[in-house]
Amino acid sequence: MTDPMRETLDRWKAAFDGHQVDAMADLFTPDALFQGFGPEVHAGRDAVRAYYEAVPDDRTADVTVLTTYAIGDQVAGGFADVVFRDPAGWAVPVHLSLVLRRDDGAWRIHQYHVSRISAEH
Repeated sequence: MTDPMRETLDRWKAAFDGHQVDAMADLFTPDALFQGFGPEVHAGRDAVRAYYEAVPDDRTADVTVLTTYAIGDQVAGGFADVVFRDPAGWAVPVHLSLVLRRDDGAWRIHQYHVSRISAEH
């Protein structure tokens, strides 16, 4: 059996690095909850698409999966460390947590939460 977290993040990274906003949105469930860098929680694929449309085209993400879990065959998730980068040297490390749900025969992101990593508490 494949690891849903790793499989989903591989697809997410490919879409993010390629700035493929429709492919990004399709990785999420229709009722997804999304917490990116901003203070707002976004809901639904259209909001996810709009969020990623605003991300500069030259940004990429380095992903390291830390831990994964599955609850039956319909729910999975886990934690990853991600470093967002651009060619000018901008780099932001974050913790990423996902809750995945089986939707139309594919694993999709139901809940996405980013937390910036800083030396301060």
